[in-house]
Amino acid sequence: MEYYTSDSCDSDSREQKTLDLSNKLLDCEAISSELDIINEKNCATNYETILLNGNRIKSVPLNLNRFTNLKILDVSNNGLAVLPDALRFCPLTSLIAKHNQLENESLPKSFFSAKSSLRELNLSGNKLKFFPEQILELASLRYLYLGANNIINIPKDIWKLQRQVPESVGALKSLQALVLSDNDIEQLPASIANLDQLRSLLIHKNKLKTLPTQIIKLRNLTELSLRDNPLVVRFVRDMTLQPPSLLELAGRTVKLHRLPIEPGEIPMSLIKYLTSAQCCVNPKCNGVFFDNRVEHIKFVDFCGRYRIPLLQYLCSSKCITGSWESREIDNTPSSHMMRKVLLG
Repeated sequence: MEYYTSDSCDSDSREQKTLDLSNKLLDCEAISSELDIINEKNCATNYETILLNGNRIKSVPLNLNRFTNLKILDVSNNGLAVLPDALRFCPLTSLIAKHNQLENESLPKSFFSAKSSLRELNLSGNKLKFFPEQILELASLRYLYLGANNIINIPKDIWKLQRQVPESVGALKSLQALVLSDNDIEQLPASIANLDQLRSLLIHKNKLKTLPTQIIKLRNLTELSLRDNPLVVRFVRDMTLQPPSLLELAGRTVKLHRLPIEPGEIPMSLIKYLTSAQCCVNPKCNGVFFDNRVEHIKFVDFCGRYRIPLLQYLCSSKCITGSWESREIDNTPSSHMMRKVLLG
């Protein structure tokens, strides 16, 4: 790809696609002047890519909105303190704003507009403390980078990143790369296992103690980075079990002994409760549980080399005795398992 600056701008040339002003240590006023010169020559529409990385701008020049065909904008390594709302009116497909000083309050209230088809958003290396809710508006998003921030958790509404609302939460069908490294995440939602197209999941340098068991079903996942998490250096098993409620005990008895329930005999709320029973994962136990369960760490072999802990639930603390978990068939790695698991 060729790169051009305003000095070479010609309104009759349709080959000028990229404006490269990167690593010139320019301030906002100087860059704004460059953009004005291009606009005065009536060739702003020639540019689809503008590179402003490695300069000294604290805010994005507002006259970028005159570049009505702008698809890719790189404003990395600038010390940016704010991204303007006006950016959402550009038809961007890629916005790269990594290694700046952006906080949640300094992001635009919306990344979305009628022209928006943002496929890549990179906000790594900023000062975000929580997942930006406005990202959930981006139905076309394919690549999301939020590493090296101070994010604590992932919102339960992350499933809204897909184009259509599914019946089940977490059915993201398009996301291929998710980078959440260098944050303070303690737990991944089980719905992350429904990211059917996910190829790369980088969650190193967090506070993860376990992974959702369902993650091993991600057939397209080829890269998983887990280093510098508690699950790599220290495994925790919490065997604290609170006494089950009378409702739980009664429900378990009904399910365990398969007691017949005729319509009209009990309220619909209890029927709904009984249908929510989950079977104990111990193959030698026929038990069920509702709300009262025991967290259990199971070690799963990936590619015959790494063993990582996955969280699963048992109906009783008695179910952990013995070596039944070592004989389960799903301990054998499948051919579709990840080719790269980074633990250290």
